[in-house]
Amino acid sequence: MTPIKNDLAQYSQYQRVGVFVDVQNMFYSAKYIMKAKLDFAKLMKKAVRGRQLIRAVCYVIDNPEIDQSGFTDMLIANGYEIKSKELRSRADGSQKGDWDMGIGVDAISMADKLDILVLVSGDGDFADLVYYLKSKGVFVEAMSFSESTNDDLIKAVDLHIPIEKDMLLRPKRLNNRRPNGNKSSDAPTNSTDE
Repeated sequence: MTPIKNDLAQYSQYQRVGVFVDVQNMFYSAKYIMKAKLDFAKLMKKAVRGRQLIRAVCYVIDNPEIDQSGFTDMLIANGYEIKSKELRSRADGSQKGDWDMGIGVDAISMADKLDILVLVSGDGDFADLVYYLKSKGVFVEAMSFSESTNDDLIKAVDLHIPIEKDMLLRPKRLNNRRPNGNKSSDAPTNSTDE
């Protein structure tokens, strides 16, 4: 079956693609595993890869205590549609906020308009959704951090695309220069910086 997956990985500009981003899953994976932020412009480019973009949706949890307007403005500027819902507090003081059901409903409702669906999440709860979409003839890709991706999701999708370091924004260090203008020895270096 592996050769079939490789053959299916050959794309055409005429293939219709939808990108569905589980923002909370990606944000926290980038922050806690990679100690960085995800570059959503590079994410879009890699998800679409020259194919015909039909829709790209970022599913965001709105926390009233945090101003996310700069973040959502950046997403819109990079071609994403925003779907937002408020963080809910439970009687026991815990909080809940996820878009699993919403992403599933949107993916199913768009299935007949897409050739390829790119799910940007590592959440194994989406495995059943993936199998359903595949039964409808949709080629399903998952983009996520390998370290935080559930094995059930990797097995379910047609193609898993690991998010690599080149798709991350690293915080710039302040005071990383010595008085003589040389970088300090603990400053990060990257020979591929543009």
